[in-house]
Amino acid sequence: MRILILGAGKMGSFFCDVLSFSHDVAILDKDPQRLKFVYNVQRFTEFDEVKTFEPEMVINCVSLNRTIEAFEDLIPYLLDENNNPRQNCILSDIASVKNGLKNFYYSSGFRYVSTHPMFGPTFARMDNLSKENAIVIHEEGKTDAEGELFFHSIFNLLRLNISEYSFAQHDELMAYSLSIPFASSLVFGAVMKSQDAPGTTFKKHIDIANGLLSEDDYLLTEILFNKNTSLQLSRIIEKLQQLEEITSKRDAEGMALYLNMVRENLKA
Repeated sequence: MRILILGAGKMGSFFCDVLSFSHDVAILDKDPQRLKFVYNVQRFTEFDEVKTFEPEMVINCVSLNRTIEAFEDLIPYLLDENNNPRQNCILSDIASVKNGLKNFYYSSGFRYVSTHPMFGPTFARMDNLSKENAIVIHEEGKTDAEGELFFHSIFNLLRLNISEYSFAQHDELMAYSLSIPFASSLVFGAVMKSQDAPGTTFKKHIDIANGLLSEDDYLLTEILFNKNTSLQLSRIIEKLQQLEEITSKRDAEGMALYLNMVRENLKA
């Protein structure tokens, strides 16, 4: 398959490495400096070069705030001689926030599939992803079956654990699985003070907070602006208030119940 990857960042380069020995891969990035370390692929810096490549799959790996914009810039070069969307070309993205993408795909006229690899170079062991997860968006009669099968095969090859959700279900899941740890890490960073002799747990939390803040500000903002995030933040506040009440009263029995509740949750 001829595959065009948009964006030569960490994930774009990762997909180049994964796909380039089994497929005819090209990568497009307007900054030639970002293309220096990709290999075994065609390197494009202009959209004009896409027309002769005629990709059968586009994987959009640009930064979240440019995902739809990059598609809109590219689409004129994916049209047939009658200026209609080529039906042998599937659009895809790996965005962690799907805001606007569902409506964009519906109106584009192209076949499409949307996925979310639930890992990244910041924390994941990229040489062993067997404990990591990936989501393939499935909406009956809407998302493209061939595109879904393609990503299932790639994610299986990487030994990822695969789940299928609709766009709406994905957004709900992100509010839980990303907003809670993101908010918790941000609050930790907001109240922390430098220590001369930090303990092991403290240092681990610092590493997590620094890793989080190495991500793009727009990504963090959009994840926390998820319409479902407010409910999760309310849950955090509720549990903090319970803990504050227990500690202020030095309630040993209440603390035991709280710790047991946490242990049971962690087993789930």
